[in-house]
Amino acid sequence: MAREIPLVRQRNLGLMAHIDAGKTTTTERILFYTGVSHRMGEVHDGAAVMDWMEQERQRGITITSAATTCFWRGHRLNLIDTPGHVDFTIEVERSLRVLDGVIAVFCAVGGVEPQSETVWRQADRYRVPRIAFINKMDRVGADYRRVLDKMRSRLGCRPVLLQLPLGAEETFAGVIDLLSLQALVFDPASKGMKVETRPVPDELADQAQAARTELIETACELDDQLMERYLEGEELSPAEVKAALRKGVLACQVVPVLLGSAFKNKGIQPLLDAVVDYLPAPCDLPPVEGLDPEGNLATRPARDDAPTAALAFKIMTDPYVGHLTFLRVYSGCLRSGEALYNASKGKPERIGRLLKMHANQREEVREARAGDIVAAVGLKNTGTGDTLCDPAQPIVLESLHIPEPVMGVAIRAASQPQAEKLGQALRRLSQEDPSFQVRHDPETAQTVIMGMGELHLEIIVDRLLKEFKVAAEVGAPQVAYRERLLGPAQAEGRYVKQSGGRGQYGHVKIQVAPGEPGSGLVFEDHTTGGVIPKEFIRAVRDGVADACQRGVLAGFPLVDLVVHLLDGSHHEVDSSDQAFFIAGSLALKEAARRAGVGIMEPVMRLEITTPEQYLGEVMGDLAGRRGRVGGMESRPGVQVVEATVPLATMFGYATTLRSLTQGRATFSLEFSHYEPLSGDLAQEVIARAKEERQAQARGLAA
Repeated sequence: MAREIPLVRQRNLGLMAHIDAGKTTTTERILFYTGVSHRMGEVHDGAAVMDWMEQERQRGITITSAATTCFWRGHRLNLIDTPGHVDFTIEVERSLRVLDGVIAVFCAVGGVEPQSETVWRQADRYRVPRIAFINKMDRVGADYRRVLDKMRSRLGCRPVLLQLPLGAEETFAGVIDLLSLQALVFDPASKGMKVETRPVPDELADQAQAARTELIETACELDDQLMERYLEGEELSPAEVKAALRKGVLACQVVPVLLGSAFKNKGIQPLLDAVVDYLPAPCDLPPVEGLDPEGNLATRPARDDAPTAALAFKIMTDPYVGHLTFLRVYSGCLRSGEALYNASKGKPERIGRLLKMHANQREEVREARAGDIVAAVGLKNTGTGDTLCDPAQPIVLESLHIPEPVMGVAIRAASQPQAEKLGQALRRLSQEDPSFQVRHDPETAQTVIMGMGELHLEIIVDRLLKEFKVAAEVGAPQVAYRERLLGPAQAEGRYVKQSGGRGQYGHVKIQVAPGEPGSGLVFEDHTTGGVIPKEFIRAVRDGVADACQRGVLAGFPLVDLVVHLLDGSHHEVDSSDQAFFIAGSLALKEAARRAGVGIMEPVMRLEITTPEQYLGEVMGDLAGRRGRVGGMESRPGVQVVEATVPLATMFGYATTLRSLTQGRATFSLEFSHYEPLSGDLAQEVIARAKEERQAQARGLAA
């Protein structure tokens, strides 16, 4: 069956930005102008189409990425609206992994904010082409030039301005298109549906001509033939300039920039035109790469007749159809009822129903083709980041980068009948959200849920209570400290047990050393001569990993270390996986004790925007939280303070900042890095952790 719309006229794109830059409002306007919605949903009214969760509408923020499809100029746009709050960064991560292009939304007043930088780095990781939309041009203090400067200095990109503003702040009425040298005025009475084309005002003509020349010269730098013609004095057509700019966008060399005010219905139609003109179709990008069963590089082109390859990037529980797995089809076709192969897990999988999603609304389809984003019902073995492919030609595509959680809370079912219900709910939530983890301490029988911040955990608990109807008691937030080796060491682990029948015997010798920050556990086998049979090496590694997870100093995970398995011995009859698992665990604990272990604490990047008269109080409070100021910037009427501060000192900061500034200051907080905690502070953390574990153990015994 032929495609309804050719692949070359398809765009898979998302919106990304700092919280409150206007992503969801922009998305709502896109849906309105493309005819998907017949009324504009507003975030502040709790009526946004793409914010369909109860928690999203209560808080006026996006929590989960939502997908939909719309059409513009004969092109199909598969659109994903992503969260801006740093606690839900995994939603941005998995969306960027499967998207072909992105609209980066910036506030004309706030500019390049902390989460703007974070999502930009995520897009860099997957080399996603971008265009930019400077929103809120109608706000007091709007300054698109400062945003452009910050894009260059903070993001390291090359913005290319396509428009100039027509009016400023409250008089912002439209834009001047630099390629056509025409003014576009958006009619307020028709909610921006009518766009009037006018000549450029005389007072802006020189400025517009200079900006147009700069735009054309940038385009010529991206195309040698165009440059030659330009230097020879030839007039270049807008189509030729657009083609050169598109070439630069696909290569991630330039970022076209547009202006507007989504809330005031200005600038959305030119933004849609830019999506069609500059962002790539699936077939414009290089074939997706992966590994075949032998570990060799393999590729899959974006063609319907190529072997099937699809990536599962999101799991969701739908109250009506059950378990949904969101898939990006990179090549081939998926059909309902088709048998596929999960190459990541080495298990067969069968496609049930296929659905096209519009936020939380569903449309059943029979097949999905290269470039499509769909949800599959009934997949049993597939998790986030897994590859589904043709069983005859397996391939494993690149998975997702999963951030480590930095905060936890203890949770306990209110009664024994609720305990099983709580366990099932936590399993489903951790399937949906890979950045949410559940850890169980067998010594204290305590369950700790781990997340990316206070809001993340608050939303999880809210869903447990309302969506899953679980009665649970939640403890105070806990910082996710880490343990780290201070130096290298060697140690042996020996586990010998005789109990009348078959015994247990495992013996290993290891060497440990600190690894690079963020490297996790690196395990290398250096044994020779079969001193430890190959079938037991995995058990040794699992034992080492288990000991790292439990920690050796205060019960915090031991991270970023290299473990060399040097030697060992085995018994022909008594050796087993369990024996070598325990031997590996014992060896790691002893080696860590010999090497010395320090405590690492999570450090956050903080940006505070405060009226100038409260700057002294804010800075004094920051010093008391062990904050380190990295820079300050003056903006009209306010000061912006950039700092790093330990997460442990930031609980309840929102309330404190409100009281210090009469509610007029705002802040954003995101994870930066782990750093050593030394001296008395480290001893306090260790002592407190041991006391809590002992108290839990006493409660369990009682």
